[in-house]
Amino acid sequence: MTIKRLHFDNVENSERVFTDEFNEFLIALHDKLGARVLTLRENRDSCLKQALAGKQPTHLPPSVATTENWTIDPIPDELRTPGIEISGPSSIRPMLINALNPAKDGDRAEGDLDDDEDSGGHRLIDTVNSAINRLEATLGTLEHYDSNRDKRYQLQPGKLPFFMHRERGLHLDEPDVTIDGKPISASILGTALTIFHAGREQIKKDQTIYFYVPKLESALEARWYRDLFDAATEHLDIPKSSIKAIALVESLPLVYQMEEVLYELGPYAAGLNAARWDLKASIFEFIMADPDSVWPDRFGVAVPTTKFLANIFRRLVAICLKHNAVAIGGMATPLPSRDPEVNESASKSIRGDKEWEAKQGFLRAWVAHIFHMQVAAEPFKKWHSGWQPTEDMKNPDNYPVSIEVPEGPVTIEGTRRNVRMVIEYLEGWLNGRGAKGIDSLEGQSGIHPALMEDLATGRMSVAQIAQRIIHAVKGSDTGEIHNYDTVKKIVKDQLDDILRIREESGVLDSGMKQRYEDAFKITLKWIKNYTEYNFRSLGTYTHEDLKEIAIAPSAF
Repeated sequence: MTIKRLHFDNVENSERVFTDEFNEFLIALHDKLGARVLTLRENRDSCLKQALAGKQPTHLPPSVATTENWTIDPIPDELRTPGIEISGPSSIRPMLINALNPAKDGDRAEGDLDDDEDSGGHRLIDTVNSAINRLEATLGTLEHYDSNRDKRYQLQPGKLPFFMHRERGLHLDEPDVTIDGKPISASILGTALTIFHAGREQIKKDQTIYFYVPKLESALEARWYRDLFDAATEHLDIPKSSIKAIALVESLPLVYQMEEVLYELGPYAAGLNAARWDLKASIFEFIMADPDSVWPDRFGVAVPTTKFLANIFRRLVAICLKHNAVAIGGMATPLPSRDPEVNESASKSIRGDKEWEAKQGFLRAWVAHIFHMQVAAEPFKKWHSGWQPTEDMKNPDNYPVSIEVPEGPVTIEGTRRNVRMVIEYLEGWLNGRGAKGIDSLEGQSGIHPALMEDLATGRMSVAQIAQRIIHAVKGSDTGEIHNYDTVKKIVKDQLDDILRIREESGVLDSGMKQRYEDAFKITLKWIKNYTEYNFRSLGTYTHEDLKEIAIAPSAF
């Protein structure tokens, strides 16, 4: 459909959100901020190229942001509530309803991370559905009927968790929405939809519009978001205080600019989030060319026990404490199982991880499923009841940034688990899902719950495989050298094993089989791209692009 300069594909329900008034708003934001997106992307590319050539990111020169005594503007009390935020794709109605409803014990999450980013499907229909679902959730009318299961989903009475909206990042365009014939920035589109539709209804209910700002790589990008929020509030004549943002620290360059990011967000600044998965993936990309920086199996690299990673997040907390902002921790990913032993093991792991985060000063963290919400929330509620940070904890200088190589083995088994995760994730992606429960140890003995995996872990897995190929790393468990032949055999073996298990369980239909077979080819292409230092996001590929990869000869 075309409205003057704006064209958008007529996906289901698009007419509900692309109203004339909204289209005018969207064009105004694009005209004011669209060109800068391209410049910011060029800056990212330059920074990465320098790193691959041996010049890694570092701190910016001292500035007002790092040398003067300042605090963020006041934020609502609810943002300082200890506990947990439930996370999931905002485009899938039953998942959003379940996240907003109480668990079996009757308690709700403090907040809901309604996500159109790493767990979203990265299609226009997903973004449209997200906008509608967020609006209906705000109005209290969100419901869904699953005819296949004859099951009705609806919001239960009571106060809902506060919404934490997460849109797609600055690296992505939306190819199905164009202005003057060129794709619009996905960040502009998603932010505009949320503020215009759900956001204005939130204001009517005296709620604040909260955003998680993803994939930032510089303080200049934080300034761009400040200008985006300025433009939106001015155009819609809503108070600046109605929007608050928490920046996700999930790129290596941003580790060195956390304080500047808070400062540049200005009146919208609320805090920082320790985004573990994407940060590890970003580190992989920046050190990819260095043969002395090969990481061990990523499954054994835990933040609490890896000193330099722990220090990065302690520094994040110190910066938040210094400027009166909130620090939000990482994701608890285990999914519930029919096996009580698996659930108990998962609960023990989650409890230990969240106790560590709470003791560092994080106020909340994320959980992937409501089943584990209580065990994840308890450490924060208990620890922050009367807790006061020490003066040392408030000083970022006590936690210098140092990027090191973690200790641990490099194994073929670790590569195999990465491969299985990628194949499984891509099958879900081809089925329109940006998040999927995956057990990378499926079929093996022992206790290992399925984990809710999203684009960040897919990116991290591919990066680790590629790093091992580039440097021909020997697996300590089998003595095999990582090269294209070795990895291709692993990918084929994992595909065959997955198909065998799905067939034996009676769930393998022709559509699923085709998706897994397509995932085989896409996995090889994704890995090959990374070995060539092409770190293009999976979210930049249309489903037509992926179909072409699936029918083309194997990348290696």
